[in-house]
Amino acid sequence: MRDSGLVTADWYTRLAARFATRLTLRGWVILAAGVVLFANAVLVNSRDMLFVASLMIVAPLVAAGYVSLRPARVEVTRVFRPPIVPVGGESVVSLQLSNLSATPLSGAWWADTPSPGVEAPPAAILPLVSRNGATGATVRLEYTVVPRHRGVYDVGPLRVSRQDPFGFARSDRTAGSPHDLIVTPRVTPLPGNGLAQSSNDGSIRELVRQATPTSDELIAREYRPGDALRRVNWPATARHGEIMVRQEEQRSNPEARIVLDTTLAGAAGLGAGHLPPHLGAGFELEIELAASVGVHLLDAGYRVEVIELGASQLLPGDQQTLGGLHGDVPATFRAPGGDRALLEALASVVPVPWPTRSARLAAERRVPLRAALRGAQPALPTFAMLVSVSEADVDDLVALARHCEPAVALVQRTVGAPARGRLQAAGWRCVELATAENLEDVWNDVSGERGASHD
Repeated sequence: MRDSGLVTADWYTRLAARFATRLTLRGWVILAAGVVLFANAVLVNSRDMLFVASLMIVAPLVAAGYVSLRPARVEVTRVFRPPIVPVGGESVVSLQLSNLSATPLSGAWWADTPSPGVEAPPAAILPLVSRNGATGATVRLEYTVVPRHRGVYDVGPLRVSRQDPFGFARSDRTAGSPHDLIVTPRVTPLPGNGLAQSSNDGSIRELVRQATPTSDELIAREYRPGDALRRVNWPATARHGEIMVRQEEQRSNPEARIVLDTTLAGAAGLGAGHLPPHLGAGFELEIELAASVGVHLLDAGYRVEVIELGASQLLPGDQQTLGGLHGDVPATFRAPGGDRALLEALASVVPVPWPTRSARLAAERRVPLRAALRGAQPALPTFAMLVSVSEADVDDLVALARHCEPAVALVQRTVGAPARGRLQAAGWRCVELATAENLEDVWNDVSGERGASHD
């Protein structure tokens, strides 16, 4: 149960925020001048000066009472067009303001109050709004916001300010509730339609998703230079009198996996806005890469599974605290609508604390390398977005490698050489990526699209 003193303080804070009355600069000057003049009038015993001083003192106080008793009472409806916008995109904020007062609302000022990260226009004079119940008692206001960083931002409430006729006092009142504006990460379009893989011991590319994805044949074809010898189909070779290799089975529901580094090896828990600059920029790049790869795969018909190294944020819950490799159920996205759901989920992802060692050990005893790896099922194409991994994270990724084909790690400069070496030795292909501008070329290389187009 909350302490009664805290409840009283919260109530007072909310009340003060909604009914803030204060003197303007002009009011303070008049009041201060009146106090000085009143002191002089007492010293020189001047009735006329005393009368003028009293008038100067009382006037700002009466003005403050006037604006307090006649606050602007309005009702606000806020709509975003669109309600979900990418970084750098535009959203129109439409406000419908209705006057609930018995008198016309004239001479008032309005200003919206978004959270940091979204810029609203400066305070402006509110158009004349008739009294409650009269024609013209509603006015529509619009402005445009261009958010520069991803996230979920509160926009509102609306602040309406009113002054007395002499400008001595001002009353501020908030109206309406904050509404969420979702700013999704930027998406870089990637080439190709689907994903082409290259085996670790051969250069030939085999399409995972074909033009007819409902075919479920398992066939043998003639050997081509670059095919892995482990794919040689010996019975078919004996029948045909030439070397034949196994053609990958085409899956009617292709799947892929994305791994998100959300613990950042000790910098976690600080929040996206409190990270060291190099890690903060790296984390934002990681989210942008995940969004670009995820949307591309979803558009190509893949079912995309997203595993977080830290506690689940894409699919939160009381038990989702150990990371996607040790007990947390990974978030899964599929078409139609999966791209929008993925971007909305990525909008609010921040670095999270790394689970304690005891919690990880308990999880490993309960679920060794999470059932999400599905060892009995075919290995999935996996793309890991890494910023700054710990030794324990590298251990998990090394164990994950045998469940991936291919295993591609898009690493940043903050990932140390020892970690890269262990990942590469386990079968991960580590590709350094400093900006999203190079993602298209990197994707052509790691996904096999360039090689597939040349075959």
